[in-house]
Amino acid sequence: MFEVAELGHKIKKRDYVTAEPELRTNLLLVQEALKEAPFPVLVLVSGVDGAGKGDVINQLNAWLDPRWVRAYAFGPMSDEERERPEYWRFWRALPPKGQIGLYVGSWYSRPISDRINKVSDDAELERDLTRINAFEETLVDDGALIIKLWLHLSRDAQQQRMKELEENPATRWRVSSMDKKHLKQYDKFRTVAEHTLRNTSTGDAPWIIVEATDVHYRNLTVGQHILERISARLQNQPEAQVPQPHLKPIVAPEIGEQVSVLGNLDMGKALPKDKYKRQLAKYQGALGELARQARERKISSIITLEGWDAAGKGGLIRRIIPALDARSYQIIPIAAPTDEERAHHYLWRFWRHIPRGGNVTIYDRSWYGRLLVERVEGFARQDEWMRAYTEINEFEEMLTEHGIVLLKFWLHITKEEQLERFQEREKTPFKQYKITEDDYRNRDKWEAYEHAVNDMVERTSTEYAPWHLIEANDKNHARVKALRIFSGRLEQVLNEGK
Repeated sequence: MFEVAELGHKIKKRDYVTAEPELRTNLLLVQEALKEAPFPVLVLVSGVDGAGKGDVINQLNAWLDPRWVRAYAFGPMSDEERERPEYWRFWRALPPKGQIGLYVGSWYSRPISDRINKVSDDAELERDLTRINAFEETLVDDGALIIKLWLHLSRDAQQQRMKELEENPATRWRVSSMDKKHLKQYDKFRTVAEHTLRNTSTGDAPWIIVEATDVHYRNLTVGQHILERISARLQNQPEAQVPQPHLKPIVAPEIGEQVSVLGNLDMGKALPKDKYKRQLAKYQGALGELARQARERKISSIITLEGWDAAGKGGLIRRIIPALDARSYQIIPIAAPTDEERAHHYLWRFWRHIPRGGNVTIYDRSWYGRLLVERVEGFARQDEWMRAYTEINEFEEMLTEHGIVLLKFWLHITKEEQLERFQEREKTPFKQYKITEDDYRNRDKWEAYEHAVNDMVERTSTEYAPWHLIEANDKNHARVKALRIFSGRLEQVLNEGK
């Protein structure tokens, strides 16, 4: 699939001058239509050194309306990027719906470079390509149009292009020692590139090979392909599916009583006040010392808090933060997505808040809203929340592979305890703001939410990111248990690193 005619394709300058205005006009027209479309466009421009990747991006920027296009160039990772999972910088650079993202250098650059330079082996390359396919599938499933262009030059053409650049004082700077090194590795590069393209060219995100020997042909071919792909997508938009509530469990219950992970919890667990005070001070002190060590060693933590309304998430947060340096943590309360957030994949807003090395992020509700409120209330279609189990597991695997301590807490209370807490809040002036009509409305769907929680725990409690179910009818017990788990996990990770 990587074979391209070595002589390349040529186009006369006068033909280019004739064709270019029409192409530019059509690109602007399709871009105008795209602004109202429910999907973003990602254009990846990759290929051999000297093929003109940067020139192509510049040409596209000149042809398109710059207000609705964003260009990204991914070079070596900065310190800020190295302290987070690799895909953090790619998620942050995703365009919103209705806009175009242009990428020179992408999630393909590092895997190809590592394999050529023997930083990775074949097995590691395969793992990287599997992750790339999963990442692109996640974006495509959410509606994104991914256009992948590979600019090809033969060895002789690449050598000639570099010679021309070096001979011109105005372009000499564009040929680096690394480019010359890559020229010597041409055969190896081509082998790795062929393998990469062959294994990542999918039906939804295929690679298109563009002969780049002739600049005019290259630019027109790239522009025309982008025009055709966006036009086809706009004309073949599937009819919008209306989400419907799905209140039943994913799997039909077996004969007899259905097993419930929540139903197996001992909700009578409690901690007397005197023991609570001693243990709270003990585990806050331990957590404070361990958090300082983790900060020094740049080990970051993410705490995900889920649970019933009035289960005590806010109270738990207030018991965790006294043990932390105020400069090293952030609390992210998750409510209904903003317009900006709705214009991106639902995981986008969570990737934005991944902490730097040594810091702590506490999510008060999280990405699990896709599997809970969005499922039960019908804000997400069944196919959307069903594939979210895999998407979330992959997301969390990337976090933990990077060394992040990820703790997921579900604070569980009984329906009777929740009602008592609601009534208590209504009687307490400074707590009345916490009660809304939605809180009581959600109680009517308790069974549906319970089914969703059981499915969530069973399908996303993994070896690398297990769920911790906290019996929270007694607030003292819940707070101490969560602090004990957090400090214990930090201690384990710190000891493993010695």
